[in-house]
Amino acid sequence: MSAGGLALQAWGLACDRGGRRLFGGVDFTLGAGEALWIRGGNGSGKTSLMRLLCGLATPSEGEVRWCGEPVRRLREDYHRELLYCGHAAAVKDDLTAWENVAMASTLAGNACDKRTALRALELAGLGHAAALPARVLSQGQRRRVALARLHVAPLPSLLLLDEPFTALDTAAVEALSERIAEHLRQGGMAVYTTHQAHALQPIRQQVLDLDALADVPPALAERAAEDQAYAHAPRAGGLGAFARRAAAGVARLAASAVAASGRVPLPC
Repeated sequence: MSAGGLALQAWGLACDRGGRRLFGGVDFTLGAGEALWIRGGNGSGKTSLMRLLCGLATPSEGEVRWCGEPVRRLREDYHRELLYCGHAAAVKDDLTAWENVAMASTLAGNACDKRTALRALELAGLGHAAALPARVLSQGQRRRVALARLHVAPLPSLLLLDEPFTALDTAAVEALSERIAEHLRQGGMAVYTTHQAHALQPIRQQVLDLDALADVPPALAERAAEDQAYAHAPRAGGLGAFARRAAAGVARLAASAVAASGRVPLPC
């Protein structure tokens, strides 16, 4: 399909998790040469939205469309048009770093020899570990192995990148930013999440703020998650934590009483 006919659309997307709505009413249309930056606090649903967009999860409401067709109908045809890099690095422990890059690229229909794989790892900041088996690499290094695929040309039309700049040094961030920008200049598209606001500056970019679409503010959602985790935590050896929690609760009650009365209580 020609670059001019490419379009990724979200119509009224909503996502529910654990009995609450993470976000709702997500609408956008992304065309050739455009990027979408998805931002929001922890717990706002950035990764959940990425999974909806790549077809790994089903929305509670709404629909994702690729070139006018629902992705649930396109399935493999849609997946051939995208490259998804999530939090979990898809690497094989028994293969070396360069073998992982070559294998993943080749399986995606993009033939990759050793020389090309080594160059990709250099650009990802992992050239020194190219011959090491993936099992001995740190999580950050494994992620770099997965991201190195982005430096093997040609790329599919759509890039879906969840926190791609995490654990990268300055040189690797610059190399990846330029690679994505080049992809956009050639008529591709990119959807990404990042806390580094200026890491990627494409020609045309939309911004989607999930905090503005949340039914529950992320800070309250995080507090609820902490309370739930505490409620189910083992009690053995937890008396100190319980005491600290109780003391914090008393302090909050005291602060509320002071605010209501306008008087400062005397110490006991």
